[in-house]
Amino acid sequence: MRKFFSLLKMLTYILLSFLVLLILAGTLFLNFYPSFGGNHSAEEKATFAEKANYKKGKFLNEVATDMSFSFSDILTLIGEYRRKDVQRKPDIIIPVNKIDSLEIASYSDTVPRMTWFGHSAFLLEIDNKKILIDPMLGESPAPHPMLGTKRYTKELPIEIAKLPHIDVVIFSHDHYDHLDYESILLLKEKVNHFYVPLGLGAHLIAWGVNSSKIHELDWWEEINHEDLHLACTPARHFSGRGVFNRESTLWASWVIQTKSFNIFFSGDSGYGPHFKEIGAKYGAFDFAMIECGQYNELWADIHMMPEESVQACLDLTAKTAMPIHWGAFTLALHAWTDPITRFLKKAMEKQLPYITPEIGKPILLNDFAIHKTNWWVTNK
Repeated sequence: MRKFFSLLKMLTYILLSFLVLLILAGTLFLNFYPSFGGNHSAEEKATFAEKANYKKGKFLNEVATDMSFSFSDILTLIGEYRRKDVQRKPDIIIPVNKIDSLEIASYSDTVPRMTWFGHSAFLLEIDNKKILIDPMLGESPAPHPMLGTKRYTKELPIEIAKLPHIDVVIFSHDHYDHLDYESILLLKEKVNHFYVPLGLGAHLIAWGVNSSKIHELDWWEEINHEDLHLACTPARHFSGRGVFNRESTLWASWVIQTKSFNIFFSGDSGYGPHFKEIGAKYGAFDFAMIECGQYNELWADIHMMPEESVQACLDLTAKTAMPIHWGAFTLALHAWTDPITRFLKKAMEKQLPYITPEIGKPILLNDFAIHKTNWWVTNK
């Protein structure tokens, strides 16, 4: 019996030691792992406090936005997760068109050209400028690759190291599927300027970006980059990369204008009156990249249903729309093709012109006809 209690005591010590080490490792990870980004000084917070959309240390949406979950909601999610009849990842080889660094560097046509990297990441070539939009070009949208879902494709249209010099990077918010630590480490020395919503610059500075390159904007603020006009516009979402910094940075959509073209990028957003407000002030838009994916009725306030995405484009007075925020990662419980299927059905019903380009296929903003393909069902 004495040996039994000695063994039990030893096992207890081992278990307690393991738990202590686990807690210590978790604490160190949450507090010091660099991908969580930076924090704001008291001076910065005092500046934010002067803004109408910042109260009690947090940024706010224009309209009430519920992100709470009841016990019943959690049970519903568990039930959805356990369903076996929903294909949440592709069983096809997703086509990825490769693009050439020299061809990007030398592109100088007067017609803007865009290239989709999947999800919400784009390369925009306009007025002899190279612009990256939400360049999450990493493997997994998580603090560490082992903690998140993997990208559907095994390669990108072009690797970061092969990208030519970039004039401008625009970010919509600080979530991992839009702002990627590893991508910034590889990009920061080849980028001239970063345009971001209020507060997001703290992450970039923590990762070694020179503060002189960073320009933070509030909703409805505008700025010129040479002959490029940028407007930071509202979105209905939230932010945060760590356990304790939710809503500490602003989230936004963006308007990108030249003398000849008018472009809208939604970032992440639930449906709301801001789309009509943006359309009234800056529309009509030649091209709108609109969030459509990673939704659920339980968080419809922060991610639109596909039918709402179509309505948002109508509110914006968009001449041509492209559904984004899908085709790269599984971050919700719907089928991976559900966003595009539902969007196209409603778009055709509402007679909204749209495109569905392949990843990496250059899009000329005066020739959309070739980009209405069903690549997600035909390339098996």
